[in-house]
Amino acid sequence: MRAIHIVTTRLSSCCFKPILLLDLVSVSSSPRKLSIPNRRFISAATKPDGGRSGSIVAPLVTQQEFQKIDVNPPKGTRDFPPEDMRLRNWLFNHFKEVSRLFGYEEIDFPVLETEALFIRKAGEEIRDQLYCFEDRGNRRVALRPELTPSLARLVIQKGKSVSLPLKWFAVGQCWRYERMTRGRRREHYQWNMDIIGVPEVTAEAELISSIVTFFKRVGITASDVGFKVSSRKVLQELLRKYGVPENLFGRVCIIIDKIEKIPVDEIKKELGLTGISEDASEQLLKVLSVKSLDDLEDSLGGAGEAIADLKNLFSLAEKFGYSEWIQFDASVVRGLAYYTGIVFEGFDRKGKLRAICGGGRYDRLLSTYGGDDIPACGFGFGDAVIVELLKEKGLLPELRQEVENIVCALDKDLQGAAATVATALRDKGQTVDLVLESKPMKWVFKRAARVNARRLVLVGKTEWEDGLVSVKVLSSGEQFQVKLNDLE
Repeated sequence: MRAIHIVTTRLSSCCFKPILLLDLVSVSSSPRKLSIPNRRFISAATKPDGGRSGSIVAPLVTQQEFQKIDVNPPKGTRDFPPEDMRLRNWLFNHFKEVSRLFGYEEIDFPVLETEALFIRKAGEEIRDQLYCFEDRGNRRVALRPELTPSLARLVIQKGKSVSLPLKWFAVGQCWRYERMTRGRRREHYQWNMDIIGVPEVTAEAELISSIVTFFKRVGITASDVGFKVSSRKVLQELLRKYGVPENLFGRVCIIIDKIEKIPVDEIKKELGLTGISEDASEQLLKVLSVKSLDDLEDSLGGAGEAIADLKNLFSLAEKFGYSEWIQFDASVVRGLAYYTGIVFEGFDRKGKLRAICGGGRYDRLLSTYGGDDIPACGFGFGDAVIVELLKEKGLLPELRQEVENIVCALDKDLQGAAATVATALRDKGQTVDLVLESKPMKWVFKRAARVNARRLVLVGKTEWEDGLVSVKVLSSGEQFQVKLNDLE
């Protein structure tokens, strides 16, 4: 039989209009019990012009369906419960403190950027790694896979309103859809430091020095970690020497960056697909395998600009005091297309982990976005690999929750008085965990131990009438009474 349903639909932001809907439903023998199948109904919304538009009303979700929800975060992402958040804050505080020690200012950008910002810089191949979509304004947008393009956009936006050089740093979340391995997730946080407006190699030397400073602060030594250093100009000179067209440079860099990740035969095959001859590939890989500047100079047939830059960097490393941390490796080119000079990677000397960090010079990035080119260099340092390394070395700190005071009312009627005590202590800059319910003292002491409280402040009826509170120092067991104004 037919039954009538009354559905309300919104007329404006605050008004609803009832609409009658006819639908076939099954009715039980009792006139008061109506059985409605699990299906969708169509309701009508009134448009400003008086017409109606149909909309789908989702079926009711049963309790059983609620129980089926996956409580894990999406694949490749993480939750940060308190114990993990403490570790994250510890790590980020080191990132930020080192940056400030070197005189850098903190910046940040939107996590959501226009898709073109990343494709223009890294090429169409990056599209497969982007979390991208079309928003409701028909704009192509993406979650940022890295921070450097956003930095370039901001520098162009600021233009001549800022004075060079710029020394900026950021710690931001990045998203990249790629195969997950140890130390590689689909979301991660990245520490970036960048220098804009300094053409000399002193800029790269200082950036490496800042990373070394970070490593020392967290207990990592030169025997644990090193830096492989080279220059994009080395590869440019080699390609020129073997007659490889300039327009293949970006593609060759991406292939060479895979040297330690795939077999040499695969590297040769990929180089061949770009149009490079077998002989040129052989010679290219032979030169890129050298590990000393003298051998490189012999291979290039003279001291070119690349050699001069590298020699200058190694000289500065001695002055900064980190020469034992760095080594020359011609195969380091970094996969990103925008690098133009010195490039470097931090690596685990045991070879168990992927690159810890990496960076280099990118003097021509701004023109990619229509700006005037400015000399620039910087690095990116992810949070995932360093945590794996610190675990491996047993250097992760045990970070427990710490609260200075537990404040507890001994009588339910004194809960307001306890709130007054808690507020007074917080006004003095002390952390307070206020017991919000009537709890037995056994529970309070367990709570104090769990949060590592320094002392217990008890509000009793007799003491409060005299303007006093009772204090118990938990480490020593010392107990005393004190006036609220004198409680420090």
